[in-house]
Amino acid sequence: MRTPLPSVQALACFEAAARHLSHTRAAQELSLTQGAVSRQILSLEALLGVALFRRTRHGVVLTEAGRQYARQAARWLQELRRGTLDAMAHQGTAGGGSVALAAVPTFATRWLLPRLPELARAHPDITVHIDVRTRPFLFADTTFDAALYAGTPEQLAQWPGVHAQWLMDEDIVPVCSPQLLARAARRGPGRAWRPVAPRAIAELPLLQQSTRVHGWQQWFEMAGVAAPRALHGPRYELFSMLAAAATHGLGVALIPPLLIEQELARGELVVACAQPLRRVRSYYLVVPQHGGSPALERFGQWLQARAAAGPG
Repeated sequence: MRTPLPSVQALACFEAAARHLSHTRAAQELSLTQGAVSRQILSLEALLGVALFRRTRHGVVLTEAGRQYARQAARWLQELRRGTLDAMAHQGTAGGGSVALAAVPTFATRWLLPRLPELARAHPDITVHIDVRTRPFLFADTTFDAALYAGTPEQLAQWPGVHAQWLMDEDIVPVCSPQLLARAARRGPGRAWRPVAPRAIAELPLLQQSTRVHGWQQWFEMAGVAAPRALHGPRYELFSMLAAAATHGLGVALIPPLLIEQELARGELVVACAQPLRRVRSYYLVVPQHGGSPALERFGQWLQARAAAGPG
């Protein structure tokens, strides 16, 4: 006996109602009447043989079965939308296709995106879609094919059911605007590019990253410098925010050079001290253990080769 399948319309109505916890708001989103949404959900419940919602004085709430099914329905609909768009874009050729990539934002913006034209020239039949994710997740609950992850081996070991491909280590160095470095070193503008000693960094305004609250403490300990103000200074969440703040002369920031290649090349930022804090974390391409498509395999090979090639 064939297993009956729910209609896409019924799944769409249920997913929207589960997300809003309201048949009325689901109807508004889908441009349907409330009655039509209710009938679709009732037909879905009849097909499944379980109640998906429970009525209360304040509206509806999901049952336990409804919560579990809502997560699956959201993923199914997202996969269906993506597959439909790929087919419409004629991406079904052999070896080609799309890669849905979850990535840490600054690395994706500053390192990966400038290099994607090279991928387009080498593999014009592969399209990469990028969304932001900063933490591990279950691939089974999403439509992602792979993830660009930044972390330590210890953090990566806590991500179950995945295979990680090392791409590169991350070193961080103090950087600031040339004008700020010139004032700190008491030099004229023409010599502002020359780095200063670690003890001089301790006298500068320090820009902090909110996700790495002990970054400056670690750097000063590595440099053997006492810095009672290591935790002082404004905090920013992303490296891109730190880079912008440092470019405008607000202070000195600890940033991986690979994320500020353009600012360094234009002279908007300079290395304030040549002593790096090495291998703070590493970058990995993370894929499900069960593997992926030929497009993902080719993308992974290209990505590893490009990371090994270094800057430029």
